[in-house]
Order: sequence, then C-alpha cells, then structure tokens
Amino acid sequence: MAQWRERGHWPGCYDELWTHLQGWHGKQNGTRAMVAVLAPGPEFGHDRLRTAVATTVSLGACDVAAVRYLLTEAGLRKAKPKPIDVGALLLASGQHIASQPSGRRYAALAAGSHLFRHHSVLWPH
Repeated sequence: MAQWRERGHWPGCYDELWTHLQGWHGKQNGTRAMVAVLAPGPEFGHDRLRTAVATTVSLGACDVAAVRYLLTEAGLRKAKPKPIDVGALLLASGQHIASQPSGRRYAALAAGSHLFRHHSVLWPH
C-alpha cells in the first residue's frame, strides 16, 4: 500500500475505507480486506477503483463486496434488444397471420342480438 501512495494512487477515500475496515474487522484483518479492495486495481484501472471506493464510502457500505460490485456492475447490464417485425418473419416462413378478432359478437351480445338468445340462461327469482 506504500507503493500505491508513492505512485499517487491513494486518495483520501482509501484511508477512510481502510479505517472502517480496521474498525469492523480489526487491524490485521482490516488491512487484509483493504489489500483485497486494491487487488482488482490493475484489472479495472485506478480511476474506476477510486470511483468505486469513493462511492462505497459515500454510501456507508465500507465493505469489500460493495467495492467489487461497483467495479463489475456495468458488465452485468445487458443491452436492451431491438424490437423486430415478427410479421415479416412469419411471411418469410410461409405462415399466415391470423386477423385480429373483431368486437362484433360482443357488440351483438350487448345489444341483445338474436344470435345469442338461444344461449341465455334463465335464473329463478
């Protein structure tokens, strides 16, 4: 961690997180946890790691898993698929598209049409 300080890769939020980790896990295990926080730095880049640590501290999470999540969460998002015209696919495959049902039968029922009178049920009073 001294090397990170010498290279200028040690902002104040790292000290803040380290202090919280030591308070939560004890000095030795807190230092181990801080080393685990720094481990993905070369893979994700120091700027991304700094942002993840600063966000973690600002949210009060102060946990190694929270930092890891913030580093990897962008990769968890899936691109929203573009809609496709299924009608074109059905026509290309030779299938026909059924027409949408009309509301004529319902309208006739609601109007008391003779088409539906033989299906009516008489309820006792």
